[in-house]
Amino acid sequence: MPSYKAPSFQDRIAAAGSAKQKALTALKAKPPVDEALMAQQRAAREAREQEIAIERAAKAEALALAKAEKAERKAAEQAAVAEQQAAADAAAALKAARLTPASAAEMKAARDARYAARKARNK
Repeated sequence: MPSYKAPSFQDRIAAAGSAKQKALTALKAKPPVDEALMAQQRAAREAREQEIAIERAAKAEALALAKAEKAERKAAEQAAVAEQQAAADAAAALKAARLTPASAAEMKAARDARYAARKARNK
């Protein structure tokens, strides 16, 4: 059995040169680029990118609309809560006013009004 013999420097250079030559011939054998086909592919790619951009814009618009509706709904809820709070405060103030005794001047004015009404009815 023969022993393994490493290739010499000249063998390695020759192998590299033949590999380089083989790559060059493969590159030269490649068919030329068809400009019409490239233009068609470029137009298709640009149309696809434009469709994607339109879809993204539509999604962003829908998201902004949803956010605006949510903010509007929240503002309406807050206004309703504020209105209920104001009504409750007014009712509490009315109840407090009814429970506080009238001043002497208010009592005299009410008595005088009743007296005047009675006099007017009897005439």
